[in-house]
Amino acid sequence: MGLMSKYTFIFLLTVLCLSACKVMSPRTYEAMLHTQDSLNQGWRAAQIKNDNLQDELAKLKEDTASLGRKLKGLAENLSSSSQEAKRLAADLEKRERRLKEVEEVLEKREETSKQLKERLQKALLGFQSSGLTVEMKDGKVYVSLADKLLFPTASITIDNKGKQALSELAKVLNAQPEISIAVEGHTDNQSVRSLGQIKDNWDLSVLRATSVVRYLTDVEKVSPTRLTATGKGEYVPVDTADTPEARSINRRIEIVLSPKLEELYQLIKP
Repeated sequence: MGLMSKYTFIFLLTVLCLSACKVMSPRTYEAMLHTQDSLNQGWRAAQIKNDNLQDELAKLKEDTASLGRKLKGLAENLSSSSQEAKRLAADLEKRERRLKEVEEVLEKREETSKQLKERLQKALLGFQSSGLTVEMKDGKVYVSLADKLLFPTASITIDNKGKQALSELAKVLNAQPEISIAVEGHTDNQSVRSLGQIKDNWDLSVLRATSVVRYLTDVEKVSPTRLTATGKGEYVPVDTADTPEARSINRRIEIVLSPKLEELYQLIKP
């Protein structure tokens, strides 16, 4: 039985009892009606309050569930962020270690080239006035020999003075087998005249480079596996001026010496 039904039942029962005993006066009847209205209003207020509490409870449950989901998501994000931070830190440490190793190898190469340059300058000191220079660029040593130091005019045959210079150079190279050797032939921009087997400046630069390589390997016993020969013709000039002096400087053999880089390649390969 509902709350309102209970109140109504009690009220009617009271009326019947009173009616059975005596006849109610109008004032008494109105008082009873007023009492019933008060009871009904109290019941409605209680019901409204109960409904409001039910709504508030449902809202609290939903808010609590939503907050729980957010907290769970935050915890998962924090865990994921923590794992990502650890992974990035480990990757950074690995990269820093790799960078340090590469820097050490490059420093070692630079120091080796510097020592090589000093030894060559001492060994070839007597030929510097004849057009021989020793320089270091980008970790490599460049020994530049003017064509007049090595070859007669328009020839690919090394003369005696050139052989002496290459012999001194070979002593240093044979003492340092870890050095790679590239022999580059260069010419000026004047077209060569008919020289039998030599067709143009490309031919002249290549054949002069191979003549130097053959002398170093056949006579001075430098290991052929360390040597390469290339001809660059007129296309890598030292001086671009159109003068006899510039053309003389451009006609040269450059011997490029560099420490072997296997160790460095092993470090930087994927």
